[in-house]
Amino acid sequence: MDWLPAWCLAQLGSSVAATLFEVTSISTVAGVRLADGREVVVKSRPAEGREAACVAAQLRLASLGFPCARPLTPVTRVGTVAVHAEEFRPGGEVLPGDGPDVAVRYASVFAHLMTTLAAVTVAPPLPNPRWIRWDHSDPGLWPTIPILDSLAQSAVPPHVGETAVRVRRRLLAAGLPSVLGHGDFEAQNLRWRGFDVHVVHDWDSLTWQPEAALVGAASGSFANSSQPTLAPVASSEAFLAAYQDFRRPFSGAELEVAWAASLWPAAHNARWEALHGQAPLATTALLEQAPERLRRGNA
Repeated sequence: MDWLPAWCLAQLGSSVAATLFEVTSISTVAGVRLADGREVVVKSRPAEGREAACVAAQLRLASLGFPCARPLTPVTRVGTVAVHAEEFRPGGEVLPGDGPDVAVRYASVFAHLMTTLAAVTVAPPLPNPRWIRWDHSDPGLWPTIPILDSLAQSAVPPHVGETAVRVRRRLLAAGLPSVLGHGDFEAQNLRWRGFDVHVVHDWDSLTWQPEAALVGAASGSFANSSQPTLAPVASSEAFLAAYQDFRRPFSGAELEVAWAASLWPAAHNARWEALHGQAPLATTALLEQAPERLRRGNA
């Protein structure tokens, strides 16, 4: 991020005095202390054309009082990456565990988030994040992801692809309207203070899909805080029941879509594991749980 000092001076009116942290995954997130004393976070990620909508939605959420960092700049381009700055919201703890009681706590936050997002109007942030992009128009089963597509696909266990085929067929047949939602609702992206959520991160992962599919995906992935896997069926059941209590009842078809969608991120993660030689956490969970989740999803 050699461009960072000049960018901060141009966009924030102050030079960089110190770097507090820097973390890179798909995006690079850097915490900096400016010469004027402010501490801010600068986020950069490969530009896909969806970033401005995500930041606009995040700004609106912050103005409505939802616990998220407030963006401080619009999105700008630096070469091939999209960049913006936001408030530094330190503190809080990850809420561990994947039991039904923990699932209910996460479901309450997701319901609050979806209720608040219903008041947010932005252009759909497409394309959707790659790990939840079951609605792609690329050839083949999986969305085009060069970093995965270049590897030996024979390493992926057959049950992973078979599950993904059935899930995608059910979701594409649903015909439900799309809404704005968080597509990476995992423990690692939330911080808590006691029983209250302190901040929700990763607004680059806003997604434009049916509500039931978004809720279903969250019900399966809410507990992920390191290598991702799949929450127990009983915990996803508790998540879905609590979400409906907090927000609105689902129709029978919506509940089927939610159960089917709970499997797609796990299938993506299982494929990633196999292609990178990682411990088969999602792969094993998928093998054990897919039959029941597919049955509940009518897939």
